[in-house]
Amino acid sequence: MASSPVTGPAPVPGGPRPNLAFRELRGPRSPGEFAAAVRRAAREIGERVSCDARYVGRVEAGEIRCPNYAYERVFRHMFPGRTLADLGFAARSAVRGRSPSADRAKPSGTAGLPGPRSPGAPPERHGGPYGTRRGAEIDSGTEIQSSTRSDEESDVQRRAFMTGGTAAFAAALGPFGPGADSAVAVRRAGESEVRALEEAVRGIRLLDDRHGADGLYRRAGAPLRAAYALLDAGASRGSTAGRLHAGAGELALSVGWLAHDSGRHEDARSHYAEALATARIAGDAALEAHAFSNTAFLARDAHRPREAVRAAQAGLRAARELGSARLLSLLTLREAGGWAGLADRASCVRALAAARSLFAAGPAEADPEWMSFFGAAEFEGLQAQCWSALGDWRTAAAHARRAVGLQDPHFTRNTALYTAELAQDLARAGRPDEAAAEGGRVLDLLGVVQSTRIQSMLASAARVLLPQRKAAGVGDFLAQHTAFLERQTALPRRA
Repeated sequence: MASSPVTGPAPVPGGPRPNLAFRELRGPRSPGEFAAAVRRAAREIGERVSCDARYVGRVEAGEIRCPNYAYERVFRHMFPGRTLADLGFAARSAVRGRSPSADRAKPSGTAGLPGPRSPGAPPERHGGPYGTRRGAEIDSGTEIQSSTRSDEESDVQRRAFMTGGTAAFAAALGPFGPGADSAVAVRRAGESEVRALEEAVRGIRLLDDRHGADGLYRRAGAPLRAAYALLDAGASRGSTAGRLHAGAGELALSVGWLAHDSGRHEDARSHYAEALATARIAGDAALEAHAFSNTAFLARDAHRPREAVRAAQAGLRAARELGSARLLSLLTLREAGGWAGLADRASCVRALAAARSLFAAGPAEADPEWMSFFGAAEFEGLQAQCWSALGDWRTAAAHARRAVGLQDPHFTRNTALYTAELAQDLARAGRPDEAAAEGGRVLDLLGVVQSTRIQSMLASAARVLLPQRKAAGVGDFLAQHTAFLERQTALPRRA
């Protein structure tokens, strides 16, 4: 690969060291062009990374000392035979933790928001409808940072965030934990605080992808309050003010989604409205489009289909100039869901056709990071929901089956969601044996996924199957479902 001369500032003692080797590999391409090449390479090997020009700049500046596993696989695919050292990165073992003394030494405002599971921690293993998977770890998309101020959280903090109870979760939040709002409010946010906020959003989304919302929502309130306390205090520099607003708004949407998925619709509505207000104050069209997308989805689930249509259309207006066909496709699917709820088949079919055309345009550099879930599987899953609302169970089941087959296994929650949709549609389409088999697979996944929404869908399928309990496999599924409900009832309520 051709390379251009590399020049740059001398590294600051104790600070990040520029990654000149990686800069050479980029060659004459712009950071944006190189980021697009990274995303293409990821798709070739079935990975999903949200690489953009800013990420490339952070790598070259030495802010990212070691990539996460997903990026490492992509880089090795792009540059066969090269090690992490050849790519200019530090060994993973050299950067994967921070000693307690180092944690005590860092400034108080920078460690508080949670991060993802440590790359070095053992991969999670679980049984599911496709058997036990080796190495079913979550690759966060969030890299190990070099800044001595805040960017590396200890392995203990990461594991506490992923698996711990209320006390462990609060410990992982550090100064952003319960009761910290007033202390945070006296500080103006700098680069470290804003970056920690952005990483918290990613971390919460990753936990939801793996485990669902029910065990997370109550514990996510503290970082959200801290984020808005920082927003009230303002940014130390104008260059971070926009990111601070966007980060706080995205965190409100993430916490709102946790409320939404765990059946707390009024809480979700409040969080989405807060994010929308933040977007309007900041003049952030991308955040506004995201807020309207979530609002439309919530309105559909709350049986307010006309509101779903209006919110989706408002989101489309906000997103029109953002350059992301995939975002427009998702918002059009949200509109289709509203039309389906209104039993307006013709309008729903028109919206589905428009969404399909927009989706076919493919990904773009302008696609928002939060849309990493919106691939072919989600596209099929949302179509299934539309056809189900219209009462066309066979068509709905066909789309749901495709969604299950296309889903990346890292998104455990969505695999459970699409399988529950499939079980429900098959039951109503008069195929009880197949519905029972899919329902059993959902029960397997509910060992690691906590989602009131998915449990409600499965309960709906069970109710439809009750009169057919003598069909092959149905009785066994109903007995397993009853036992699952009894175990849920016996579990202590999580704070």
